[in-house]
Amino acid sequence: MFNPFARRPVRWTLIGVGALGLIAGVAGWSGFHWAMEQTNTLAFCVSCHEMRDTVFQEYKTTIHYKNPAGVRAVCSDCHVPKDFGPKIVRKVQASGELWHKIVGTIDTPEKFQAARASLAKDVWKTMKETDSRECRNCHSWDAMDFAHQKPEAKRMQKAFEDGGQTCIDCHKGIAHKLPDMTSGYKALHDELADASKALSPAVGAKLYTLSTKPFWLERPKSADDPSDGKLLAATPVAVLERNGDWLKVKFGGWQQEGAERVFYALQGKRIFAAALGEAAIDKVAHGPSMKDPDTDQQWTEGSLDAWITKADLVADPNKLWEYGADMYNASCGLCHSLTPTGHYLANQWIGTLNSMKRNISLDDEQYRFLQKYIQMHAQDTGGRPDSSAAAAAKKPEGGKGE
Repeated sequence: MFNPFARRPVRWTLIGVGALGLIAGVAGWSGFHWAMEQTNTLAFCVSCHEMRDTVFQEYKTTIHYKNPAGVRAVCSDCHVPKDFGPKIVRKVQASGELWHKIVGTIDTPEKFQAARASLAKDVWKTMKETDSRECRNCHSWDAMDFAHQKPEAKRMQKAFEDGGQTCIDCHKGIAHKLPDMTSGYKALHDELADASKALSPAVGAKLYTLSTKPFWLERPKSADDPSDGKLLAATPVAVLERNGDWLKVKFGGWQQEGAERVFYALQGKRIFAAALGEAAIDKVAHGPSMKDPDTDQQWTEGSLDAWITKADLVADPNKLWEYGADMYNASCGLCHSLTPTGHYLANQWIGTLNSMKRNISLDDEQYRFLQKYIQMHAQDTGGRPDSSAAAAAKKPEGGKGE
């Protein structure tokens, strides 16, 4: 086939080879581009039943699929970058999804629902890291007419601009149903509860309550006997004595003058550590007192020895806070950007959380734990798991803190 070129000058040979290379390159690039665009079509995305029977059905009920303007955003508009470089990276990443298709990772509705929360978190994380780049494929900040937005939307958009937030912080669940995010922190709670059954704490060990627990001044015959008070969740205790499934412990906190029935975790902070019955109040070993310069209130540090069951106790406070962090994210991070716990003071968080309580689905025990987690990680507490409430636990021999 090269004989014709051999009988012609070299320059014509080079021109011919170059022309063939150009044609081959154009054809190859056109074919590659065509293939890329085909994998961006809605038809391609829903060609497998994993997508067609799940998220596609949800998407068809949203404004991204059907709206007065007749503008439709398909899967690739939200999940594939427009720029060539990031697009290639995303396509390479997507090749991993072919493997999950082969092995059937989410090939049944049950498997899909079980993995849904994890899949959603991965997508939200990516969108957060890319500053919601794909949202901006269609939505431009400069093109927004704020005069025609509702007052609340206008206010939130302004906060969005000033706070350095991104679209996905507030706009989760607009094209697909929100996953059940409670499964994560509920599973963590169950793990901690199961681990507590295997605990064999020695005298001197420091433990933390997983949930509200009753206590008794004297070891009762049964856990059904009337208690002398309650320890709130995430309260540290020091083991003084062990008798079967019963533990004698020391715990402490701060009492405000006139409100001696409550142990607060920190002086001047409304962070509940324990609720004391009348008999328990008389048994408190008092430590140093001080007057709060801001409120002029008298506060006294105290400690108490009592008996509790060994159920629902945690040895590692970091595990406890991990549970709280997941609960906070699941409860408060779906409807809007998650407010950093250090944004408010510990006492300010009480009213802030209470105003949002109607929007979350936590029972009273979970809500109390969430509040304590946030307060212990507030602006003026710094997330110290070993707070002043543990002062007495640090010194089992005496009533004073360190």
